[in-house]
Amino acid sequence: CFILFLFSVQTAHRTPKDRGTLLNSLLRTRVVHLTRFPFDTSARHYTAQNVAKMSIVTLMVAGSTSSVHAEKRFDKGSTIRTVKTKLELVVGIPAASMKLVLRDPNGTDICVMDDDDAFLGRYPVEDFLTLYVKNTDMTARVGEYEDVSKVEKFELTTEEYEQRAGTVQHFKRKHKLGRFNPEFADKVLAQAEEEEAAVQAMNIGDRCEVITKNGTHRGEVRFKGGVDFSAGNWVGVKLDEPYGKNNGSVKGRQYFECPDKYGVFVKPSNITVGDFPEEDLGLSDDEL
Repeated sequence: CFILFLFSVQTAHRTPKDRGTLLNSLLRTRVVHLTRFPFDTSARHYTAQNVAKMSIVTLMVAGSTSSVHAEKRFDKGSTIRTVKTKLELVVGIPAASMKLVLRDPNGTDICVMDDDDAFLGRYPVEDFLTLYVKNTDMTARVGEYEDVSKVEKFELTTEEYEQRAGTVQHFKRKHKLGRFNPEFADKVLAQAEEEEAAVQAMNIGDRCEVITKNGTHRGEVRFKGGVDFSAGNWVGVKLDEPYGKNNGSVKGRQYFECPDKYGVFVKPSNITVGDFPEEDLGLSDDEL
């Protein structure tokens, strides 16, 4: 419409031939402008309507001084300065030290996003291209923000923790909860005494029936006493069938010998010693 308006104004007193020449000139100028516009790197050419038409783009973010490889979504209507601010928490590089490079899936550089006031959409961004963040700080080291061993730790001794207010232990002691409850302590002591008595009454080789997470099974007592993997007394049993968890060893220590998956450890409260012969599965010699 604008071209037709210019044409009507400028050709009011011209001959038909001159009118044709002027129209071709106007159209040629407009086509050149439309051709250049998508690649125009000036943010001021983007009107509010153009920005509104922009969409969300998904880019793969990577950094030169971090091992981050993240998939992030960006609004093409955001400025490069805004994008850098959002990237600070992703790659751990200050926005002032960032140099953004757009790369294709093969790692080849497409362009450098060096205009902080420009919109992201002015660059040829497409889904799943890589937004590579270079750290221009020459003193920065690769992975310097990822090595937690260099972070100063806040440590307390057991004595300092016990004297500190506002802790979980302080709350439990104040309200007499858990081991700070005299009744609880008496209950734990009584339970320990019962377990000790039950273990002393057992003998290695006794037939037994144990309760495990996958049911009740029969077997033979092969170990009793304290262990390295937990507190209190435990009983090691060789099951008649492979419903166990181990071969009599836990965390590298062998407590008794048995085939794999036949060994299991249970608390004394989950075992009953008595006349529990091996169960007959009802199979004949031929079936076995």
